[in-house]
Amino acid sequence: MIAKLVSPLGSPKLAATTAQFRNRLPTQFRRGAPLYIAVVVFVLFLLNVTLFHSGVQDTTFVLPHVPTKHNIPKYTRAEFPRKIWQTWKVNPLAFEQRDLDTARSWVGQNPSYRYEVLTDGNDMQYVEWHFGPDGFNRPDIVNFYRSVKAAIVKADLLRYLVMYAEGGLYADIDVEALKPLSKFVPERYDEADVDMVIGVEIDEPDWKDHPTLGPKSRSFCQWTFMCKPQLPVMMRLIEQIMTWLSGVAKEQGVPLAEVKLDFDQIISGTGPSAFTNAIIAEMNEVNENPGRPITWDAFHDLGESKLVSRVLVLTVEAFAAGQGHSNSGNHDARAALVKHHYHASNWPSRHPRYKHPAYGEVEQCNWVDECVKKWDENVAAWGKLSEAEQKSILAEKERKEKEREEQRKKEEEERKKKEEEDRKKKEEEDRKKKEEDEAKAARQKAAKDKNAGKGSEKAAKDNKP
Repeated sequence: MIAKLVSPLGSPKLAATTAQFRNRLPTQFRRGAPLYIAVVVFVLFLLNVTLFHSGVQDTTFVLPHVPTKHNIPKYTRAEFPRKIWQTWKVNPLAFEQRDLDTARSWVGQNPSYRYEVLTDGNDMQYVEWHFGPDGFNRPDIVNFYRSVKAAIVKADLLRYLVMYAEGGLYADIDVEALKPLSKFVPERYDEADVDMVIGVEIDEPDWKDHPTLGPKSRSFCQWTFMCKPQLPVMMRLIEQIMTWLSGVAKEQGVPLAEVKLDFDQIISGTGPSAFTNAIIAEMNEVNENPGRPITWDAFHDLGESKLVSRVLVLTVEAFAAGQGHSNSGNHDARAALVKHHYHASNWPSRHPRYKHPAYGEVEQCNWVDECVKKWDENVAAWGKLSEAEQKSILAEKERKEKEREEQRKKEEEERKKKEEEDRKKKEEEDRKKKEEDEAKAARQKAAKDKNAGKGSEKAAKDNKP
């Protein structure tokens, strides 16, 4: 019987050896072996020992795989964390004056709030601390953030990570606070009913089908927004960015650190468009009336703030006044809460927009209808022109640009000349004023000395016997 069972193992010699080995084992042990094995496997299972995976995965292109369940207590307070966040290249002690001024505006308007700046020198430590093994335990996020090198991608991703981990208010370094944060949630709302406070940035839906402007025509502002911690929308946004950029890297056949992105890819992948799409998707996720999906129509021409699915949406004037489009008004408006100075917004130089060789960037139209239509007409006609006609247009463009540059230099020279003349004029006026003041002081002193001398003479006469 034993020979029949072991014959598939090969030679009779191997079968005999196997049988001899089995015969040496106690009968009780052989009968109980399955039970012993089951107990060992069960213990290993309880200890969460991974028996069937070996090696370490390369997380560069691995999509998020850890469920969004953490060992961190959930945020249960009704109010927003009293914390203001900004990110920049250096710490506040090394700020330029312009950055120092905007930073002071937040502290000055909100003296009871904590204020913190994450920098290029401590951002990685922050991510490791909060998303490492002792935090949310998301090694995929830590590795992804470490691998990304594009500064604007890291800047966008970091704000989302911070808002997920701790919440509070985030503002770009070039955003000035015009009003205190107590004004960000109007009195008619209960703060306990609000999880996010955002504002409209671009509201130009008429151009939603434009090949270049369409994806950017409707968006919420992400240079300033408020969040309570651990909102699902923030984690979904983070994971979507990881999935998207990993896909782009795979398409380009390069590591994450070497991915090349243009302006529109940044906007749609990590910037305002990605932010907006994630929020509207989350609104629909918790929409109590799924038969009526929430679209941008709910926020077009928004005349007053609106609470949708626990997200408080403010009018365009709140965070994006003075843009010159989207009926954004100006910073003197009562609804204006911040002022964006744009002096830190130089990232497009590293991720250029589409620029037509003859007609430039359509974004230069700043959403003015007639300008955009003219640009579209010119671009459409360009392909129908002969090579000679195209060269003629380019030569004319070059001539006009040269004239504009010469005019700019002339105006700059005149400005400097006027500043020098004004400086010399002021110096001359100050010199004359100083001479007059000195002469006046000398006359006053002489008069005082003269009066003092007369007083002394009178006193001497009065003291004579």
